Amino acid sequence: MNILIKNVFFKEKITDILIEGNIIKKMGENIALDVFPDKVIDGTNKAVIAGLVNCHTHSAMTVFRGWGDDMELESWLSDKIWPYEAKLTDEIVYWGAKLACLEMIKSGTTCFNDMYWRIDAVAEAVADMGLRATLSSVTLDASNSQSVKTVVDNVEKSFCNRKNYSALTTFALGPHAIYTVSKKILQWIDDFSKANDLLIHIHAAETQTECNNSIKSFGMTPIRYLNSIGILSPRVIIAHGIWVDDEEIDMLAANDVKVVHNPNSNLKLASGYRFKYHEMKDKGITVGIGTDGCSSSNNLDMIEAVKIASLIGKAWRNDPTATTAKEMFKCATVNGGKILRQNIGKVQEGCLADLVLVDLNSPAFTPNFNFISNLVYAANGNDVDTVICNGKVLMENKHVPGEDEIMKMASKAAHKLFFEL
Repeated sequence: MNILIKNVFFKEKITDILIEGNIIKKMGENIALDVFPDKVIDGTNKAVIAGLVNCHTHSAMTVFRGWGDDMELESWLSDKIWPYEAKLTDEIVYWGAKLACLEMIKSGTTCFNDMYWRIDAVAEAVADMGLRATLSSVTLDASNSQSVKTVVDNVEKSFCNRKNYSALTTFALGPHAIYTVSKKILQWIDDFSKANDLLIHIHAAETQTECNNSIKSFGMTPIRYLNSIGILSPRVIIAHGIWVDDEEIDMLAANDVKVVHNPNSNLKLASGYRFKYHEMKDKGITVGIGTDGCSSSNNLDMIEAVKIASLIGKAWRNDPTATTAKEMFKCATVNGGKILRQNIGKVQEGCLADLVLVDLNSPAFTPNFNFISNLVYAANGNDVDTVICNGKVLMENKHVPGEDEIMKMASKAAHKLFFEL
């Protein structure tokens, strides 16, 4: 299918964009067409941006939204999350993930990096909704006494099942954290990752408690521990990375590890706020932005996450020039594409056609002296009008087909989890 977007605002001028199949084919004024496109989208009073990339979330946790708020992380996990996750069914995860996809589409996210249970159900929801995703199943053994063989069998089974996933879905490995995954499993995951060129998605250095416990258990902080057992590599994506020092940043940089900042979750759970973006960037580390799950950040609005990342970076440094809107927006687009190894994150000829049209007929964009500043500091996901992923229109005029049914079924699934099972 070919799509022509007419008269859309991009980099301070009006342009046309031609999508052929799933690729941005041409950009410019009054593009000459060999064949009339299958669909024409009027971009008048709209701006185009690359689809946002959510580099860390737990999609099906939309069913946990508002469940267990205002608690410390450790008790939140042990009392409100893990006991109910043990009751999850494929149906509940499917509808929770489908609701997450709906929410991400409506707020301009076209690709996300997910770690959760029952990955096949998540993959089905992703395929139904047409998004791009990197999916990893939670892997742990230290907290639930699973045998090494059981864990290995589960990962290998999931890896084999990936052939049933959408072409837009990439399989990854998801060891939860150093306090829930044994050294033996972490090293096996690293070997499996090398053999199959798979990304590894792991929580690390999220809280001070985690760091203190790591010192007690291993005699060193989480990043030093991962480095000491040979896990750090260009395939590793670390979620959070708040509690790191200069030496640990050097370790991450030397191994080309990617780091994902999750500002809303970090603030809500009081995990920490001094994310060392500039120190990491100066060392060449690629930093992305994530929302985390809806149980810890309560929404999947990446525009809001970009804003908070920018503001909190300024606040703790006492520097209004730090973590600019432009830099944080790049983390949520260009850097996200790099982290997930996808040709996305740019509005550019030759890139995959993951595009978002933002409604400029809004108070947030009046006056429109600086579009990126307005997008990051004044707007939110509700200003997204149209979403295209892989050359397919997923939302137009702020409407996603079937959205009412998705919300109804997800709510029903959540009530079943907490009050019936």
